[in-house]
Formats: sequence, C-alpha cells, structure tokens
Amino acid sequence: MNAPIFTIIVPCYNEEDVLEETINQLAAKLSELIKQNMVSEKSKVLFVDDGSEDRTWHLIYKASLDNEMIKGLKLSRNAGHQNALLAGLFSAKEASDCMVTIDADLQDDIHAINEMVRKFNEGYEVVYGVRSSRESDTFFKRFTAEGFYKLMDKLGVKLVFNHADFRLMSKRAVEELEHFAESNMFLRGIVPLIGFNSTSVYYERKERHAGETKYPLKKMLGFAFDGITSFSVTPIRFVMIVGCLSFFVSLVFGLYFLTLKLFGNTELGWTSLITSIWLIGGLQLIALGLVGEYIGKIYKETKRRPKYIIDVDLFNLPVSRKLINMEGADYEPISENRKLSENN
Repeated sequence: MNAPIFTIIVPCYNEEDVLEETINQLAAKLSELIKQNMVSEKSKVLFVDDGSEDRTWHLIYKASLDNEMIKGLKLSRNAGHQNALLAGLFSAKEASDCMVTIDADLQDDIHAINEMVRKFNEGYEVVYGVRSSRESDTFFKRFTAEGFYKLMDKLGVKLVFNHADFRLMSKRAVEELEHFAESNMFLRGIVPLIGFNSTSVYYERKERHAGETKYPLKKMLGFAFDGITSFSVTPIRFVMIVGCLSFFVSLVFGLYFLTLKLFGNTELGWTSLITSIWLIGGLQLIALGLVGEYIGKIYKETKRRPKYIIDVDLFNLPVSRKLINMEGADYEPISENRKLSENN
C-alpha cells in the first residue's frame, strides 16, 4: 500500500508572534511522518492567511520559498476561522488523500497527528482530535464550554464532546463536505453529519505558545450562538412555549384581580404592575430578537455570496522568486494570474 499524500492545514489570523515556531514544528512533524513512511513525500503543510493585518503572510511566503513542503493560501479579506478552514480543505483536496486541520497557536498536540494518520490507514475517514481534560482552562472557560456542549446535546445537535477543529478528514469526506452549500458553516456540527466511519484520538491541550487568543469572550459567544441557531429551531419553539405559559398565567392573574374587584378590594400594588410590564416586555424583546436572528440567517443564505475569495494560491500555483527583497525584509507575493497580466 502506498503512503497517503497528506496535507496539514493551518488557518492563521494575525499570528506573527507564534507563526515561525509553528512553521518549524509542523515542518519537523511532517518530515518525521515522511521518514517513517507514514505519509507520502508529496505531503505539504498549507497555511491559510485569513486576511491578517500583521506580517503573517510575509512569514508564510518566506517559508514557502525556503521549504518546498510549506505552502500558502492568502484570502482577499478576513472571512472568519471556519471559512479559512474550508478554503484550505477545498484547495488541498485534489492533491491530497487526507488532511488535518489544526490552529496556529500550537495548543493542540501535534504529536497526536501520528495517531490520526495511523487511524486513517486503518480505514477511518474522519478522526477527531479530542481534549482528554480541560484542567488547563480557566474556571469560566471550562464552565461555559462544557455548558455549551450539554446545551447542544439537549437541543438535539450531536457534537463530539471537547472536540474543536483539530481533525483529520479523508479526501472523500471533504468532497462530501463541499456539498453542504449553506453560508453559516459550523464545522463541529456539520462534519458528524457526513456520517463516514469515524473515531477519536485524545490529547492534552497546552498553553498558547505566544501571542494572544483570537477568540475573546465576545467572539466565543457569537460562535456558540451561531452553532445553536445553525442547527436547531428548539430555541424559537422554547420562546413560543414561554409565550403560551405567560398567556395562561396572565389569565389566572386576570381572574384573581377580577375576584378582588368583585369583593371591593381593588387597591393593587404598583410594584407588581410595573414588574409584570417589564417582565412581559423583556420576553417580547427576546422573542423578537431570536426570530430576527433566524430571519437574518435566512437572508444571508438567499444571497448565496461566496464564503471566501482567494487572492494568492501558492498550493496550486508556483511561487515567483523575482519579488524577493534582496535584504530579505519583505516578501511580496504574486499570483500566477497577476504575473501573466504583467507580462502582457
């Protein structure tokens, strides 16, 4: 059996602080896999620059010149982490038998990749990298993350517990993933829907090697909300149930106040009145916001805009060495299409 052609896909957004170390470690890991004959010599590491504003793309381009195993893909603007993953997977699938996605911050254990490839060679088409514990997280992050997975389970969405986007997928699985044409992609929920033979590899997640997290609280909450509203209509049903309950409770209170009036005791407290107004008003606003969120997602889907646009593709096109600054300080990338237009 021939060793599979393997691609490691790394989405990057403003990762200049950690990227050089990431490139070195992943290049060494790929060399190790090739040396052990676990993957083909044609295997690559593909870094996807998701519209970074720092020197991330320059570092990727420089590395691609120095090492043939390193390739780069530059998106025209920041398209988001999930779309950057898709861009890497869809660009690499034609030239790969299997692909692993991993974040650039080196928190996921790159040594787990060996076991992932081994599982692929055993016949598994999707291999999930799963954290064995969350002891390295803060209490808040551990509490919210575990609460999110439990909530999704209650809503009927089947996720792999403690799995993020560190996973191996076969070429066939990625081809099937491409058939999911929706705009709001939540890969942790969509990949299990593909349904091919899958398994998990467990690992200890480490501290970030350098730089700051690209998932602050606001972004993390938005990501979780996207996951919930992309996969379940249960919240909107829950709002309807709350509305029905509120209606019946208001009937009971109406009867109570009517009884008070019939017995001549009509002095009602201002506190209960204003509390009821605020409570019902709040519930109405929540319900309207939730309905609006679903309508907004439908609106985005109907426009059918591309999820991302590729500016420079060094994975499928050769690199021009002519644009290298002689001092090595700046590396200006150029696409093959741009070179052709300049020559004309």
